[in-house]
Amino acid sequence: MPGTLSFDDLKTQVTSGVIDTVLVCFVDMQGRLMGKRFHAVNFVETSYKETHCCNYLLATDLEMATPDGYASTSWEKGYGDYVMKPDLGTIRPVPWLEGTAMVLCDILDHHTHEEVPHAPRTILKTQVARLKELGFDAMMATELEFFLFEKSFEEIRKSGFRDMAPISGYNEDYHIFQTTKEEGVMRPIRNHLFAAGLPIENSKGEAETGQEELNIRYADALDCADHHTIAKHAIKEIAWQNGHAATFLPKWHHDRVGSSSHVHQSLWVDGQPAFYDKDADLGMSDLMKNYMAGVIAYAPDYTFFLAPYVNSYKRFAKGTFAPTKTVWSIDNRTAGFRLCGDGTKGIRVECRIGGSDLNPYLAQAAMLAAGIKGIEDKMELAPPTTGDVYEDAKAADIPQTLRSATEKLRYSAFLRAAMGDVVVDHYTRCAEWEQEEFDRVVTDWEIARGFERA
Repeated sequence: MPGTLSFDDLKTQVTSGVIDTVLVCFVDMQGRLMGKRFHAVNFVETSYKETHCCNYLLATDLEMATPDGYASTSWEKGYGDYVMKPDLGTIRPVPWLEGTAMVLCDILDHHTHEEVPHAPRTILKTQVARLKELGFDAMMATELEFFLFEKSFEEIRKSGFRDMAPISGYNEDYHIFQTTKEEGVMRPIRNHLFAAGLPIENSKGEAETGQEELNIRYADALDCADHHTIAKHAIKEIAWQNGHAATFLPKWHHDRVGSSSHVHQSLWVDGQPAFYDKDADLGMSDLMKNYMAGVIAYAPDYTFFLAPYVNSYKRFAKGTFAPTKTVWSIDNRTAGFRLCGDGTKGIRVECRIGGSDLNPYLAQAAMLAAGIKGIEDKMELAPPTTGDVYEDAKAADIPQTLRSATEKLRYSAFLRAAMGDVVVDHYTRCAEWEQEEFDRVVTDWEIARGFERA
């Protein structure tokens, strides 16, 4: 299988003229790739060591606005530089762009050269390191759900985001004939990403018109987040190259099912699944029970990292396969957490709360932190919930609004202990700003509802 390029491989391909451009990227708060396009010769001669970027890039919103209230940077502080330090172990070809390779960077303080604590990749690496101190490796996989549309990004934008038609005309969940019609987009997505070194498993139609799912083989937590981010970026670029738009907005229309990003997780020791105990009920080891107890108990605290925008919460509706309760069940898709592969070495827990808009580094870090807490405190796992969890009045609710999730984040003693005040305060401000921006806008719904009748 094609894999990432070594630095020597890259130099060879640059010398031969195969590669002429290197995308030097880092992951921002929203989970997007930001960075620069380097002439490949300059990169392999000099810039492989480091380059710089403005520090506002880790204190902005989707619109690239510069909100006030961040301790890390501001107009008063002058918006200085961060160091972008290429992780040379992440070099890979970008087959859908001619003559192009990519490398991911860690973000360092310009003066101390220490990793910036609120950078998403750093946040995940910190929790992975904590887990390793306990003797475990985290293996994770994410599912990427998204919608494809008939028209391009430019056409949809110029229309004011009205009259948007999905690429298909009916529910295409597992539908081979319907997805055959979309192979002009989905086949290059699978093949280009595989050639870029991502262990692509499959794509399928999802449970709505024009809705797709891409599945990537499980990997260690950091690789999983890297794969997710690169795949999401590639899906948008490849859709654009083919004249279509792809959206990861969780709920693009109130009458349509939303898009999720389920996160599968398990812990391993020396290459063996530590969640599996062949002699235990369902094959669940005591470690797994402790881990799951923590992940479930602290889900309200970290919901913001699974659902970071106002729109994210429009997805949580009963009867849509999106969960509303923070309980677990055995292979039951109505619960917030689903036990998969019970009784086998593939046993794992799937978190179904996260939307397609999540930042995988932040989401995985938060769940690992909660699982670590469960292990350290030997938390007891409640019995599984059965039946239709949507109708279970005793089950705890997922925060139903961004405002509620923000307050859970702000006052989470667990997250402050696991991630630090600097990180929690930074992302609390991020959540606040998103709500402030929404609150000041007059929506089309308000005008249509009240223009004449109010």
